[in-house]
Amino acid sequence: MHYSKALLMSLIHSENQGNVAIIRLNRPEKFNSFTRPMALELQTALDKAAADPSARAILLTGEGKAFCAGQDLSEAIDPNGPGIDVIVREHYNAIIERIRTIEKPVVCAVNGVAAGAGANIALSCDIVVAGNSAAFIQAFSKIGLIPDSGGTFFLPRLIGFQRAAALMMLGEKVHAPEALQMGMIYKVCDDDKLAAEAFALAETLGNMPTKAIGMTKRLLNQSMGNTFAQQLEAEALVQVEATRTGDFREGVKAFLEKRKPVFKGE
Repeated sequence: MHYSKALLMSLIHSENQGNVAIIRLNRPEKFNSFTRPMALELQTALDKAAADPSARAILLTGEGKAFCAGQDLSEAIDPNGPGIDVIVREHYNAIIERIRTIEKPVVCAVNGVAAGAGANIALSCDIVVAGNSAAFIQAFSKIGLIPDSGGTFFLPRLIGFQRAAALMMLGEKVHAPEALQMGMIYKVCDDDKLAAEAFALAETLGNMPTKAIGMTKRLLNQSMGNTFAQQLEAEALVQVEATRTGDFREGVKAFLEKRKPVFKGE
């Protein structure tokens, strides 16, 4: 498989394939657990993908046997380390905020265990695809911590308050097929097909009207706090914005000409 515009960093591997920016967590020997340098490199990779007009979708995944085991605890307890307040605010909150505010679709391919912050980073993405052997663990209670990285915000909205509370308090492992059944993720596929299926999904999104997809994401974010009336008004305002895009004009023209539209993300 050929990749263009490759950028290899020590802990994050970022490359473009066509209109998809592929970002891989690259610390497989530690199950892609986060340290400060890795968290900051991921933020940089997300910023570059957001600013790159040729990247119209983002695919986030992990190298090796795991997606992400969460925080590297040796750093968290290091008296000379960044400290838990910095880790939560400057590492994870900054990552989650980027994933949610980038007005491009972010697909997550979960290739193995996603634990602690790793699980919640995955669940903050727009669409999550997992391999059959993948599992999600809200591991925080096992070591006397609370779920962070947006977990207490996203998980109850995905699967309901009762299930979210149980999973967070008990720290139970949820295998991918069960996660699919309870609405935590979008799709499960065979492990050996995960990379191809997740890329195909990201590529499909990358060929769609990027600005409209981004506006949809913006409205979904707003719906988390809006009243019904506020959301209706937000939809009305953003729909007007959508009609001003080149992709809207192309979509209408293609419909009238009875052909497939060619969207350019403009």
